[in-house]
Amino acid sequence: MKKLVSHLLVKYLEERGVEHIFGLCGHTNIAVLTELEKSSIRFINVRHEQIASTAADGYARVTKKASVVLSHVGPGLTNAATGVANAALDSIPMVVIAGDIPSHYYGKHPHQEINLHSDAAQVDVYKPFVKRAWRVERPEHMAEILEKAFQLAESGNPGPVLVSVPMDIFSKEVEEATFERVKHHTKQLEKPSIDDVTAKKVVETLVAANKPVIYVGGGVVLADATEELKELVDHLGIPVAHSLMGKGVLPDDHPLTLGMTGFWGTAFINEKTRTADWILGLGTRFAEADSSSWENEYTFDIPNATKLMQIDIDPSEIGRNYPADIGIVADLKQALKVINRVAKELYPQGFKNEALEQEIAQVRADFKESNKQFETDHAFPMQPQRILSEVREVMPRDAFITTDVGWNKNGVGQQFPIYTPGSVLTPGGFATMGFGAPAALGAKVAHPDRIVVSLVGDGGFGQNPALLATAVEENIPVIWVIMNNYAFGTIAGLQKAHFGTTLGTLFQIDGENYSPDYALIAKAYGAEGIKVNTAEEFKPALEKAIAMNKPVVIDVPMINNPTPTAGHWNIMDIYSPDKKVHHVTT
Repeated sequence: MKKLVSHLLVKYLEERGVEHIFGLCGHTNIAVLTELEKSSIRFINVRHEQIASTAADGYARVTKKASVVLSHVGPGLTNAATGVANAALDSIPMVVIAGDIPSHYYGKHPHQEINLHSDAAQVDVYKPFVKRAWRVERPEHMAEILEKAFQLAESGNPGPVLVSVPMDIFSKEVEEATFERVKHHTKQLEKPSIDDVTAKKVVETLVAANKPVIYVGGGVVLADATEELKELVDHLGIPVAHSLMGKGVLPDDHPLTLGMTGFWGTAFINEKTRTADWILGLGTRFAEADSSSWENEYTFDIPNATKLMQIDIDPSEIGRNYPADIGIVADLKQALKVINRVAKELYPQGFKNEALEQEIAQVRADFKESNKQFETDHAFPMQPQRILSEVREVMPRDAFITTDVGWNKNGVGQQFPIYTPGSVLTPGGFATMGFGAPAALGAKVAHPDRIVVSLVGDGGFGQNPALLATAVEENIPVIWVIMNNYAFGTIAGLQKAHFGTTLGTLFQIDGENYSPDYALIAKAYGAEGIKVNTAEEFKPALEKAIAMNKPVVIDVPMINNPTPTAGHWNIMDIYSPDKKVHHVTT
């Protein structure tokens, strides 16, 4: 029997277990929207496609399954591109289904087509960052392409894919059998593990090392391997350092959690990784900021002082930035299961590292004490450290927090404890300003039973305040805490330190700080808005917002102090060679 492709598409998504689609209408995709009206799938309607793709990114991070974005041709697809690229660089699975120009209009430059250099070229826009871009040329190909798209998005190193569908294909009929056929294909691939010989080599190398460190990235969360990691750490007594994306993989109050390395890491953490004799790297590419621009004197001294074992699902990541003495291609969850079993067979009593645990505990206490003056400062605008401290005090251990860029990302990575693995969502590889606020929508849609707080700057929230319309319409009770320093603060501090100016980085009128009243903007959208006027008002405002269980914006004026750093980023040397200058307060 023949049925409309749009009908069979929605039915396929339902049967695959898709519960939500994020998107925005257009003349190329309304056939699909019409079918969604009859569906159990909830369509999350947005006002800008970047909100859709970023919310879908947050949703996929929480569910650990491919999210779905429905987009329109041309400007719809380009609006969504930044969010899709952010997902790509953080290895987040996503299937983007985009309407395209009618297939019979190739070469005629129809309405909103991207074709300046070749006809029917919409898919080319996404090719630099998606795992694959398909264009559906015939209705009979739709089912097979969808099946391949989801499999590719979720397998290996996860990431987004694009399925571009000429709008006339949505409205054509196709034999239902073409979709029935793909039902027989597995929806989850078996993942590669390691053998006992390899596991024994890893375990014995770690045990024989004098100062081993396990270094983890976001790949551990993507592989759902956080429990297996904790089991290994508890049994062998080896400390864990992490990248920005690895934040919270091991709870920050675990006695062997060192913390985040790199530019925004502390001297203690960077020294532990720099002087390790063996590092076991798990699910990390050793990115620039996490590795202090790969300069040996700051964070990692590989291969001079340190040897590296590296396990990753993607062979291209092994040895990308540091040579590995032992490189293993495997799924981290499967590999760690084998390593744990072998470790307990070889060393059934395990090992304790009480001296190191005591050292870590003392360093944490000292850092907390050194920060106390800022966390208790009554200054207004508020100290960023006090904002972070009070958010942590109010939030439950399992609450989700999303960050943007600036203090809310760097400061969270450095000094905001995360207790539940996978509960912090931050833009790593692309470091996208504007990520945190819409990503929180996706996290809350995925887990409506858990509190979601988005820590964002005024620059980041100002990218797309229209997300509040979606939050109100769809009843998504997220709390946005706007750390408002009237600036693109991190860049302002860099520019002031190195070039003595702040042109283009401060928000001012006639030399006076300027900001929209985000609390009033929230109220205009139908959300709740709270403007904080003293430091003492902030914590009660946050407690009130949590109790309200509705979309709330808390606008908090903040001092633009730079996040303290003990690491290095070589852009400083590009700006000011040999001067050792970092940021300054603006």
